Amino acid sequence: MTTLSRLERNLFDALARLADDPRNPFRNPEPTFRAGDARERVSVSALEATLAIPIGAEQSAASRDPAVVESGGRMGPRIVIVSNRVIVPDSGRAPAAGGLAVAVKAALKNRNGLWFGWSGKVSEEAATEARTVEINNTTYVLIDLADNDFQEYYNGLANRVLWPILHYRVDLQEYSRTDAGGYMRVNRIFADKLSGLLREDDIIWVHDYHLMPLGRELRARGHANSIGFFLHIPCAPPDILQALPSHREILGSLSYYDLVGFHTDNDRDNFAQYLTSNGAKAGRGDSYEVDGRQVRLGVFPVGIETAAYARLARRAARTPLAIQIKESLGDCRLVLGVDRLDYSKGIPQRLKAYERFLEANPQWRTKVTLLQIAPKSRADIKEYEEIEAEVTTLVSKINGRFGDATWTPIRYVNRSYSRTALAGMYRSADVVMATPLRDGMNLVAKEFLAAQDPNDPGVLLLSQFAGAARNLEQALIVNPHETEGMAAALKRALEMPIEERRERHAPMLAYLMENDIRHWADTYLAALTDSWPRLSILDGLRAFFAPPSPEARSDIER
Repeated sequence: MTTLSRLERNLFDALARLADDPRNPFRNPEPTFRAGDARERVSVSALEATLAIPIGAEQSAASRDPAVVESGGRMGPRIVIVSNRVIVPDSGRAPAAGGLAVAVKAALKNRNGLWFGWSGKVSEEAATEARTVEINNTTYVLIDLADNDFQEYYNGLANRVLWPILHYRVDLQEYSRTDAGGYMRVNRIFADKLSGLLREDDIIWVHDYHLMPLGRELRARGHANSIGFFLHIPCAPPDILQALPSHREILGSLSYYDLVGFHTDNDRDNFAQYLTSNGAKAGRGDSYEVDGRQVRLGVFPVGIETAAYARLARRAARTPLAIQIKESLGDCRLVLGVDRLDYSKGIPQRLKAYERFLEANPQWRTKVTLLQIAPKSRADIKEYEEIEAEVTTLVSKINGRFGDATWTPIRYVNRSYSRTALAGMYRSADVVMATPLRDGMNLVAKEFLAAQDPNDPGVLLLSQFAGAARNLEQALIVNPHETEGMAAALKRALEMPIEERRERHAPMLAYLMENDIRHWADTYLAALTDSWPRLSILDGLRAFFAPPSPEARSDIER
C-alpha cells in the first residue's frame, strides 16, 4: 500500500482546499484530492482541470496578464468594471476632465472588458432593460434609475452620509432609514442586472463608496468569481466609521470581497482597525477572517496617464484659450486652484491664506492672480449651497479690499473645463494650490506636475491630508488649517529659484512616469488574482504528480 509523506499530505490538503474554495473561479466540480488517497489516482490531467492551465504548454509572462496579448498571445479573463456612473466614449464631445472615468477607461485599455453602471439618467420609473454599447474591446452596459432611487441612494445615503463620514465630517452626515433602504435597494438592482451578464471566469472590480454592498449581493446570487473593491476616497478611523448607524450592513459588507484597495497606508490601516474592532481576526499579511470569509486589504495609489498628459499639455499650451489667459494676465504670475465646489476641498481656507499673503506682502499686489476653478456639484444638498455662499462672499471681500481698476486678485469661475483646456492652464501656472482638508488622492496635483515644462517647472503646494502627499514629498507640504503657514508657503513658491524648482519637480515626475494609471490597474488586478497558483510552480507540481517509474514504484511499495 502506498504511504504518503507529511510533505505529500500537506500538498494534497492545500490542493484540496484550493479546488473546494468557492471563490476559485476555476473550481473543479469533480471530486478533489484528499490526503490518504492513493497517489496513482491523482493525475496530471486532474491538476490541469483544477487549475484550468495546460501544464505542458509554453506560456510567457504576457499570457498571464489580463490584458489583450499582442500578436500570437491569448485573451485573458474578461475584466468587469462596476461603478456608479458609466461614461461611454463619444467622439463628438471633448474628453472627460478627469476622475474615475479616466481611470477606468485607462484600466480597460487594450483589455477585453465590460463596464457596468448607472447611465446618469433619472426617470419616474427605472428602465426595465439595460442598454448595451460595444466599442472596441469594451462592452458598456447602462441602467437608468428611478427618481426615488436616485434621491435615496445617490443624493441620500451616498452623498449625505457616506461622503462626509469617510471624509472625517461626521458632523455633516444626515442619516435616515429611508435613504439607507434606498441605498441597499439600488445595490440589489445593480446585482440583479449584472448577474445575468457574468461569466464564471470574469474578474469583477467594483469601484467606490456607492457600491460597498454589491460584493455581498453578488455572492448571494451564487457568483464565486474573484471580486475586488477599490475605495477612491479616504477611509476615516473606526470611531468615525461606527457613527454610521448601519455600518455593519454597509461598511462591514466589504468583507465579502476578495481584495479591498485603498490609496494610502493610513486608509488601509483605518479599515483594518475597523474590522478587528468588529470581531475580525487578523491573518497573514493583510488578510482578515470575518465569519469564515477571507478578505485582503492593499494599498494601490492611483496614477494618471502621465506621458499622454504631458504630451497633451504641450499641445494645449498653444490653444487659443491658453494663449488668451496668458495674454490677459500680462506680467502677473498665475496661481491656480482646480476643485469641485465641495466642503472637503478646503477652498475657503485657501482663499483666506491668499488674503493673508496679500496682507503680508504688499509688493506682490498687482503681480499675482489666483484663478480658482470650482464647478458646482450636488447643488441641491444644503451643505453645498452653504459652501458656495461662503466662497462667493470671500472672493467678493478679497477682490473689493485689494483689487483696483486694472487688477483683480481672484478670478473665480463656476464651470467645468475640458481635459485639454485644463492641461493648458496647468502648463501656464506658476503655482498650483492643491490644499484639500481631506482627499483620497488628488489627481490635480499629479496632472499639474505632468503638464509642467521640466526646464522651467512651477511649484506644487500640497495639503498634508491629500493621499498624494505620501508619494510627492518634494512638493511644498502644507497644513490647510494653518492660514499663515499656507501664506508663507505661497510666497516661497512664487520666489523659488529655478534650480530648486527643477530639483523638486524631476523626482516627482519620475515617480509619476513609473507609477502611472496602467501600473495602478495592473498592480491591483495582479493582487486580486494572486490567491491562485502561479505558473512558476507548475513544472514542480507536474514532476511531483507524474506517474512513478517502475524503479520508483518498487521503492515506494517496499
